[in-house]
Amino acid sequence: MLKHTLFILVPVVAVLAALPSVYSNHLLLFNFIVFMALAQGVNIIYGFTGYLPFGYVGFFGAGAYGFSLMVMHLHASPFLALGAGALAAVLLAMLLTPLFRLSGAYFSIANLAAALAVLQVVSNPALEHITKGPYGVSLSGVFNPGLAYGVALAILAATLLLVIYLKNSRFGMALQAIREDSISAAMAGINVVRERVIAWLLSALIAGLVGGVFAWYISVFYPETVFSGEVSIFAIVFALFGGTATIVGPILGVVILYGIYNAIGISTPQYFQLIYGLLIMGLVLFLPTGLVSLLRRWGIDVP
Repeated sequence: MLKHTLFILVPVVAVLAALPSVYSNHLLLFNFIVFMALAQGVNIIYGFTGYLPFGYVGFFGAGAYGFSLMVMHLHASPFLALGAGALAAVLLAMLLTPLFRLSGAYFSIANLAAALAVLQVVSNPALEHITKGPYGVSLSGVFNPGLAYGVALAILAATLLLVIYLKNSRFGMALQAIREDSISAAMAGINVVRERVIAWLLSALIAGLVGGVFAWYISVFYPETVFSGEVSIFAIVFALFGGTATIVGPILGVVILYGIYNAIGISTPQYFQLIYGLLIMGLVLFLPTGLVSLLRRWGIDVP
């Protein structure tokens, strides 16, 4: 199974690495990488533990601002700033671990409220001398989209390897047991709290790294850009559409749905909303476990 998985995923990374030399819209390709990594981050916390993070964008924004603050105030190198962005997201996740006392919709809503609270803090005009407030961040001194693209691709590859590990390890099976029945998992000797927190921190780490490399790539952005609710919605929908607790599912979700979005969603949004709505309705009614389940019905072994 592991060799089969790598045989599928290595070409994905290779294609994304080669496309910039033949396709001029590098920003579009970069966004595909960003959403593939974010969808896998959602996959870790929701697909393997059952906690749906409506406020997942909070970690993405924390990573972007952690990166930016290091560059603006300490003139750090982009790689050191990326580490700071990831650390900022992980620290935010640690601060929010009490949310695990909640479950279901209560957890999702509280998580979203926390992300909105962070947005209000960083966009506060009183903090303009630190975060630039609502006036936006400019990182022209480190602007290097080519290198940032390569680093984003490396982050995606590392994320995919992490999900492969979770899918094939005892730790990943423990997380899935917790998702199915946390009480039974605890009775079987699994440390439910610890495993959930580890998955939560790993998910935040991915979003923080992606947020940092996003800030590096575009170099000029506003708080609403990196704390936009669309980031969470897209990442969640992509993961659910393809199939959570799988490796290939979130990739399929991004390729199909984000591909449709860029094909018709920008020029003719009214048709895009109709098609999106029909796809999601069909998914909920006929494929509640995502496209991967359909492929498996057809006899295709999809990891």
